[in-house]
Amino acid sequence: MLPANLPAHLLFMLFVAFSVYVQTLTGFALSLMLLGLVGLTHLFPLPDAVNAVSFLTIINAATFLQRRRPMRIEPVMMVAVLASMAGSFIGMGILVYLAANALQLLRTLLGLIIIGCALLLWRMGQPRATPSPPRVFAAVGALSGVLGGLFSAAGPPLVYVVYRQPWPLARIQESLIFAFGVGALLRLVVLGLAGQIGAQSLLLAAEAIPVVLLVTLLSANRKPPVSRETLKHLVCLLLIAAGVGMLA
Repeated sequence: MLPANLPAHLLFMLFVAFSVYVQTLTGFALSLMLLGLVGLTHLFPLPDAVNAVSFLTIINAATFLQRRRPMRIEPVMMVAVLASMAGSFIGMGILVYLAANALQLLRTLLGLIIIGCALLLWRMGQPRATPSPPRVFAAVGALSGVLGGLFSAAGPPLVYVVYRQPWPLARIQESLIFAFGVGALLRLVVLGLAGQIGAQSLLLAAEAIPVVLLVTLLSANRKPPVSRETLKHLVCLLLIAAGVGMLA
């Protein structure tokens, strides 16, 4: 049986395909890109889209990492992952409150966060000569956890730090996607046990999962069609456009 408002669902799947492709090339941006496009077009309620993104993040991470075996995840990333688990509980609490009491504030907050994160990533400096200490990963992991619990968009703080490490690009991609997959799994388990995942979220996730699998399988081992610097500029411009559109 076809879902009601079929054009909106087809457009959502197109947004998913584009966002997943960007994610597999960069190691980040799935959540911010997809939520920015959904928020800009008012396709579906943001809380439902946020929950659906958690499912997609897990599928994307599992498929991507399976295609890239053996995984090359930096050990210090586990510090960030553990810290993000603690921060995610704060973010989920904020989401539940705002979704019930201040939905427009939730949209405005997402738009501001998208723009701020895009500007932060755009101004990212050159890689450091030496790796950052574990305490830095703990701090940004906690902040990423709050954003992950709130919007299933844990990327920007962790991306900013990880992309400045003197690691190969493949190590950066795999470390980030692993961290985001673990965070999304925790988020779904907690919200699911609390009864905060509705039928609309499950429908959006179900129709998008085949798109995630197909796009990830086709792009996981492909080199980016443009340089790393050009790719960063394009992603940041798209994020800023989506954030400004939401605020306007």
